[in-house]
Amino acid sequence: MIIKNIYTIYFSPTGGTQKIAEALSDDLSQFLHVPSQKIDLTILANRQISYDFDPHSLVILAIPVYAGRIPNKLLPDLEKCLNGSGKTAIIPISVYGNRNYDEALREMLLLAEKHGFIPIGAAAMISQHAFSSHIGKDCPDFSDFESLKDFSSKIAEKILNNRNVTAIAYDRNTPIGPYYTPLKSDHTPARFLKAKPVTDMDKCNNCGICVRKCPMGSISADHVADVFGICIKCQACVKFCPAHAKYFTDADFLSHVEMLEHTYTDRKEAKFLF
Repeated sequence: MIIKNIYTIYFSPTGGTQKIAEALSDDLSQFLHVPSQKIDLTILANRQISYDFDPHSLVILAIPVYAGRIPNKLLPDLEKCLNGSGKTAIIPISVYGNRNYDEALREMLLLAEKHGFIPIGAAAMISQHAFSSHIGKDCPDFSDFESLKDFSSKIAEKILNNRNVTAIAYDRNTPIGPYYTPLKSDHTPARFLKAKPVTDMDKCNNCGICVRKCPMGSISADHVADVFGICIKCQACVKFCPAHAKYFTDADFLSHVEMLEHTYTDRKEAKFLF
């Protein structure tokens, strides 16, 4: 397998997934001595483009876990955007907030093979949870990046020493399971599908950062308190608001965050397939 270009593709509303994807890309670019190019699918306009990759491309695809799966509002865009040649190598990375990646990584692998890619490696890695800085705190950290470098080294060795690299082994036959059901602090189902961020207009200075950061294009440029479209609870508008004017008040959502903070404090380990 001769790799001439690396394409690093990610959906990363709060930045953690991007950090992991770029670290892997930088390591592999150095090991393989090939250039890398980044495609940010967090930007809505970039998800309207069809990307075609040849047999000499290596694609890194990094997606955060939402309710144990690929984010359901992102999945149709991935189906339209990504096209392999049938011999295009890919490394899917599932990034989760220390609860569980459930079916997300396997779903990514199946999606990749469906669209003409050969998964030569895969990983599930932890990043700080989008809902709370107390869950997966400070992740990814130094040890995560060291583990990622070791994984990169093994993948590079696999590419350099084998003319015909085969797909990794994983469960291709079991049907993908359901989405995770969020729970409240009393462990009953939390229902916050329609929850949207509110805006403290006494703090807001109408800078428009939330409008530009929303991956769904759902915040009005004319009145930033108006979330007129779909909200996927990604927290981009909350995290990047310099005035701290965006926040959630939905009772079920806040109870779910409380449950996560009490239940998922012990650091989990990354998983690598190659």
